[in-house]
Amino acid sequence: MSEYKRTAVLVDDNESSHKFFLRSVENLSIDLKAYRDTDTAMKFLGENKPSILFLNIILPDKNGLTFLGELRKLPLHAKTPVIMLTSNDYSQDRTVGSELGVLDFIVKPMSMRTITSIMLDYIK
Repeated sequence: MSEYKRTAVLVDDNESSHKFFLRSVENLSIDLKAYRDTDTAMKFLGENKPSILFLNIILPDKNGLTFLGELRKLPLHAKTPVIMLTSNDYSQDRTVGSELGVLDFIVKPMSMRTITSIMLDYIK
């Protein structure tokens, strides 16, 4: 198990989101690990703790909130900072996310300034 002090993880199946996040961190000296599905992300997260996790709610293999519930059961990730990404701002998702310790929800489309600001706030 290792802890990456300057690593952010993105779990989103959208290629545009991957490119957007890569552009957002290119001048921040942050290592971005981007995954398109929860299975691949879990393989990394099972042994590594990033500084922050950006997690899309709508994923092809599993709902992001369901995935987060599973992740929170791992002692390593009981308190990992999580920002949810969503195209639909549903109050029910916010309620469940709050119960799971989600710090914030970002409604797509996102601004680069928002992502950069969050990264700088949570990755020290």
